[in-house]
Amino acid sequence: MTERRLELDLELEADPEEVWEAIATGPGISAWFVPQRVEPREGGAVEQDYGSGYEASGRVTAWEPVSGEGRGRFAYGSFDHPEDGRPDYAYEFIVEGRDGGGTVLRFVQSGFLDGTDWDGEYDSFDAGWRLFFTNLRSYLEHFAGQRVQNVVTMGYTAGSASEVWPVLHRALGLGGHPAVGTEVTLAPDGPAPIAGVVDVANEEFLGVRSAGGLHRIGAEGADGCGVSAYHYFYGEPVDAPALTADWQEWLTRLFPVPAGSPEHR
Repeated sequence: MTERRLELDLELEADPEEVWEAIATGPGISAWFVPQRVEPREGGAVEQDYGSGYEASGRVTAWEPVSGEGRGRFAYGSFDHPEDGRPDYAYEFIVEGRDGGGTVLRFVQSGFLDGTDWDGEYDSFDAGWRLFFTNLRSYLEHFAGQRVQNVVTMGYTAGSASEVWPVLHRALGLGGHPAVGTEVTLAPDGPAPIAGVVDVANEEFLGVRSAGGLHRIGAEGADGCGVSAYHYFYGEPVDAPALTADWQEWLTRLFPVPAGSPEHR
């Protein structure tokens, strides 16, 4: 079967060294993606925490820190080949300095298998990476170099994202999906309110940038829907475990785990 590739380019107003630190080190990646640990060498381990007990691991396949020419390359993939018929994803980040300043970041995810079975998964990865790279841009622009504390929670419910969003809007104290640039206050029942400006608003995600962090609510899927609440708190310390428990309880109360599903206890 023919391999499919997801390719994205970002122009960033940051030095190549700053971008390298953000995409190739555990603390840097955690500041815009998910909590992560990276051994800084080819063959080193990569460990990722997606929240709610879902973790993934892999190995570094390329480790080429930014050179004097302003170019670097970081790549990772799975430790073991997946079961037959499953895609074997690999991820590559290329950092290139621009003439006159700034950096171009080139990203490639490979390992998709051509065919209708993977179209939905491909589209989901595309939407997810575009959100995370928006996080990266915001992090570099507003919070660069600050220590991050992550709050990462996930859930699942029957139905579609179009059915789930009205539930999320009401639970956040919103009248609907606000436009980018709107000042809002998220007021969930349980977790503390969050005031800020909307910086992401599309079919899959609602994002708010507060004075101290980035806050992302997600609903993805047409036949069964994944829901998520990711928060990145920068600078001043917060009680991340307590906040994680609060947001997970909020999600689970809104969308109880369906009986009979693998997650049901």
